[in-house]
Amino acid sequence: MKIRKTTMEDLTAVIGLYEKAREFMQQNGNPGQWGQGHPPQDLIVKDIERGVSYLCEAGEKIAAVFYFAVETEPSYQQIYNGDWLNDKPYGVVHRIAAPLGVKGAASHCLEWCFQESGGNIRIDTHRDNLPMQHLLEKGGYTCCGIIYLEDGAERVAYQKTL
Repeated sequence: MKIRKTTMEDLTAVIGLYEKAREFMQQNGNPGQWGQGHPPQDLIVKDIERGVSYLCEAGEKIAAVFYFAVETEPSYQQIYNGDWLNDKPYGVVHRIAAPLGVKGAASHCLEWCFQESGGNIRIDTHRDNLPMQHLLEKGGYTCCGIIYLEDGAERVAYQKTL
């Protein structure tokens, strides 16, 4: 599998990946995380323009899409019912979506992000997103506590360090 930056030519495919991810979440007990239209197209375009949207390709097939940046995430400044593993600079992963049928794509993306981050990464997910929680725990991530997004939505926060 190969990771590359998303381009505007990929926009239609990326929108389709997110649609499939929303359907999967709704069918698997997590209808509230992304609702009917998250992420919106304007946010996807902004991510592409900023150079923080990436695709994972398996041969000619798009296996996953995700947001990755080494930056301070405002929602991670305050954590409840726990603590981050460290206060060092970290990479952030958001909006990872991998369609069914490409085994290991999400794990591959997370490992790539971990390496690119220098070995310190943070990610959050919805309390009802049990498949993602399982993937993170299987990948060596530690559940650190609860964070709240800008809109007040609660998320379970994870971190992995070297």
